[in-house]
Amino acid sequence: MENNSLFILLCSCEHEKVQMAAMIASVAAVSERPVTVFVSMGAVSVFENGLDPAERYRGQAFSNIMKEKKAPDAMELFAQGKMLGDLKMYVCSMALDVMGWDESNLIADLFEGPMGLTRFLDEAEKGQIVTL
Repeated sequence: MENNSLFILLCSCEHEKVQMAAMIASVAAVSERPVTVFVSMGAVSVFENGLDPAERYRGQAFSNIMKEKKAPDAMELFAQGKMLGDLKMYVCSMALDVMGWDESNLIADLFEGPMGLTRFLDEAEKGQIVTL
């Protein structure tokens, strides 16, 4: 049987890319497709605990349109995917170290925990990978 797992590598703090990652992850997860999201580099700061959406997101013109039209928040989409489907999220252990953060700095209950890039890439060999 073919493995249809989806692996999303999210490195960007741009609102549009974070939003797309959340949309892809949540739709795939609720469609009974296993999804793993690996958050690294600049994207880690987007998941800081306590930020409101106005502070959380940086982006271009489309970001402003999403805010004006009150598009579903990416963090809510990730949470829905976890609640309704097989969605697992991991934060890059190296990025946490570089930032001087630990899991308490991140939005509660969103991440399974830290993971190294080597392990993520090893697991991603089993499925399809999307980089944003």
